[in-house]
Amino acid sequence: MKINGIDYHVTIQSKKQEAETLVFLHGFTGSSSSWLEVLNYFPSHNLICIDIIGHGKTESPLDPSRYEMKQVIKDIITILDKLNLDQVNMIGYSMGGRLALSVAASYPNRIKRLILESSSPGLDDPLQRASRKKADLQLATDITNHGIVEFVNKWENIPLFESQRLLPAEKQEKIRQQRLKNSPVGLANSLIGMGTGTQPSVWGELSQLSIPVLLLCGEWDEKFCDIAIKMNNLLQISVKKQINFAGHAIHVEQPQFFGKIVNEFLINNDIFE
Repeated sequence: MKINGIDYHVTIQSKKQEAETLVFLHGFTGSSSSWLEVLNYFPSHNLICIDIIGHGKTESPLDPSRYEMKQVIKDIITILDKLNLDQVNMIGYSMGGRLALSVAASYPNRIKRLILESSSPGLDDPLQRASRKKADLQLATDITNHGIVEFVNKWENIPLFESQRLLPAEKQEKIRQQRLKNSPVGLANSLIGMGTGTQPSVWGELSQLSIPVLLLCGEWDEKFCDIAIKMNNLLQISVKKQINFAGHAIHVEQPQFFGKIVNEFLINNDIFE
């Protein structure tokens, strides 16, 4: 799809015209293929998986400003408009969760239910923002200077993904190969344009959101479980679920439980009672 001048890759599984739609937004270094293992857990929904700008088969423009959160929010809404979708359910993981939450904060009438997996609303503290922005810029420079293979070698060994070493070797290799397919320019510019240090914080908008929100975190991912607790205290209608035997990427490490709990959230109206 040509979206605001950018070629976007969008995968659609349409089941019933009258069915609700669930939109998936992957994490940094991911793509729409990152969700393949969990899609079968949503038999009642039409499914849309989007390769976020700079990732997968979506275009990777050279201008970092094209990756700014406000621009990518506009892209997501334009995709929904082109598909004639007035309102959707949306799930986002990590970077995709920051994007999904930002979409909901900017266009709350377009989101029916929101699922945030290992996600944050950004950084409120100016010093933390400046420090993270500097770190993201350095990482972007490393990707540009040293290439995708050296970056992935380092990225897959950061503490955030330590629990993924428990996965079968075949699954680890599949994740690695998917990461290697990304564009160095796309990954670098994603860090510069929509990294945690650059994106506008939406902490202040949480109390104004009146849509149901499911917050998921893995028990081994203490940082994002703490963030989920804080978000849960601010949101009007939300529930936090901590998933056992999982780290940051719950849908990868515990796909069956992930699919079950998200599907229950989507089809049950009494989850908050």
